[in-house]
Amino acid sequence: MARYVYPAIFQAEVVGGYSVTFPDLLGCCTEGETLEQAIEMARDALGLYLYSLEEEKEPAPMPSKPDQVKTGPGQFVTLIDIDMLTYRQKHDKRAVKKTLTIPAWLNTIAENRNINFSQILQNALIEHLDLKDSQK
Repeated sequence: MARYVYPAIFQAEVVGGYSVTFPDLLGCCTEGETLEQAIEMARDALGLYLYSLEEEKEPAPMPSKPDQVKTGPGQFVTLIDIDMLTYRQKHDKRAVKKTLTIPAWLNTIAENRNINFSQILQNALIEHLDLKDSQK
C-alpha cells in the first residue's frame, strides 16, 4: 500500500457543481455540488478504485503527467492524492479471524492475566510493520 497521486479532470456543470473523471482509471468518476465537495468525492472515488485493485491484487495504472492530460472547454486538471493505508483504516473495519499457535505455558499465563490476544496481536503487528505513526 502506498500514497498515490492521479490527475483528475473537473468539468463545471451548467446546472451547478462539478463532475470529475480520472483519465487513467477507466470508469472512475464522481461529482460534487461545490469544488471542495468535488475534490473530497474525487479522493474517495480514487481510494475506492485503488482499494478494489489492491483487493484483486491488480497493479495500479501509471498516472499521466498533468500537463499531458487533454481538457475541453470548461474543464481543468488538478491532482488528487490518497494514502491507501489511511483509507483502509477509515473504510475497512472488518474483523478477520486468524488461527495461531503459542506454547501452552504462555497461553495459561496470558489467560490467567486476562490478556486480550486480539489486541496484543494487533499492537504487535502495528509495531512490527512500523505503522505506529499512522494510528493517529
